[in-house]
Amino acid sequence: MLNATEPAHKRVIVIGGGPGGATAAALLARAGVEVLLLERESFPRYHIGESLAASCRVVMELSGALEAVAAADFPIKRGALLRWGAEEDWTIDWSKLFGEDVSSWHVDRDVFDKILLDNAGTQGAEVICEATVKNVVFDGDRPVAVEWRRNGEPDTVIRTGCDFLIDASGRAGVLSNQTFRHRQPHEIFRNVAIWGYWEGGHTLPNTPEGGINILSAPDGWYWVIPLKDDRLSVGFVTHQSNFVERRKTFASTEAMLEKLVGESETVSSLLAEARFGGPTRVEQDFSYVADTFCGPGHFMVGDAACFLDPLLSTGVHLAMYSAMLAAASILAVEDGDVGEDQALAFYEATYRHTYSRLLVLVAGVYQQYQGKDSYFWLAQRMVKERESFTRPNDAFTELTSGLTDLRDAEERPGRAEVQALREEAERARLGADRAAAGAGRPGLAVFRLEASDLYDEETGLHLVTGPRLGLRKSD
Repeated sequence: MLNATEPAHKRVIVIGGGPGGATAAALLARAGVEVLLLERESFPRYHIGESLAASCRVVMELSGALEAVAAADFPIKRGALLRWGAEEDWTIDWSKLFGEDVSSWHVDRDVFDKILLDNAGTQGAEVICEATVKNVVFDGDRPVAVEWRRNGEPDTVIRTGCDFLIDASGRAGVLSNQTFRHRQPHEIFRNVAIWGYWEGGHTLPNTPEGGINILSAPDGWYWVIPLKDDRLSVGFVTHQSNFVERRKTFASTEAMLEKLVGESETVSSLLAEARFGGPTRVEQDFSYVADTFCGPGHFMVGDAACFLDPLLSTGVHLAMYSAMLAAASILAVEDGDVGEDQALAFYEATYRHTYSRLLVLVAGVYQQYQGKDSYFWLAQRMVKERESFTRPNDAFTELTSGLTDLRDAEERPGRAEVQALREEAERARLGADRAAAGAGRPGLAVFRLEASDLYDEETGLHLVTGPRLGLRKSD
């Protein structure tokens, strides 16, 4: 039955309380917008995705969460060290490129996500946990209400109206997967991750302070992430077909992870003096993208719109960045600065451009035997043509930090950059198709960049963060 005693209407409803949903709710509530956030689970709860891009710190400052996150005493992260293919190690060092103030953290997501969710409440959003969304009610193409129930009360469905809906429901995809059913997989990134936690151990020499180690293998790659309390998160990512075949030969996932660690001389040496603390976890890392990221009255943020292989640790960046774009778009419409159609066009083009560029970069790096110079050149081609970097890996460093995306949202792109991204996408697709064909796997045929996948050059809008978050017309 429908419970009419609950609030009948909210200006904005946010589905999902992870980093994307919590950030969007905090930004909107901080600007005085009435927000209801519905989260299915009870926080704190476990989640993978522990390595944060430098851009996350910028968004946390805007949302009011930075001080609480900084006080949590997470290990500082200043970049990464990659041991990839047959080449020498190379480092991604944010401090050397941007200065000592540019950093992020390696976080325990149960603690980190609760900080962000609590901050949304502190900023003025109404946050309800253990609330499961049952249905989104539409008037034509526009959502006008959400029907939901409190966990443990299956017979009582509550209907709350809204003017705007932000879907931050993660891979569940309330809109893209369950309602519109227009999510497209990237077959070549049909990967599986297996991981666990060790007490003690260390990262490779010459790793930037708190940096992640990323190590290639003939059939996948490893991560080694230093966490709080002298712990390491260690995982292995491989294609689903390889995982399934290898899993058959082990009595348990714990035995499989132990074997995988032992197969890497580097990883086993880093854990030589460490103790496995468990548990072993397995998760599918199937990359996908929705046909549209927004529409009349609604925005999809983070994994609800698209998911990218975790190679470059961009998951939380994409969630928080898209949340900021969605909040700015709604506020711009609320303030009368732009029409809703313009705001939607800005969001669709800007977020899709960000995802597409990172997808091209990941696809390029997966072709691990081309050499690191090819990855650096690829990155350089996909940043604004007026940017000049003095070192060969600076463009790669800026892209993987997430700071390129923040800059691009505030400035109109050059036509040369847009064309370069199209060209590099086609090169990445062709190269990935050849590599996949050699391994007997699907390629990137589904991945083609069209003009609509890039910036919307007609609106000429850009992000502004002060004195109030929003969008403005470029001069």
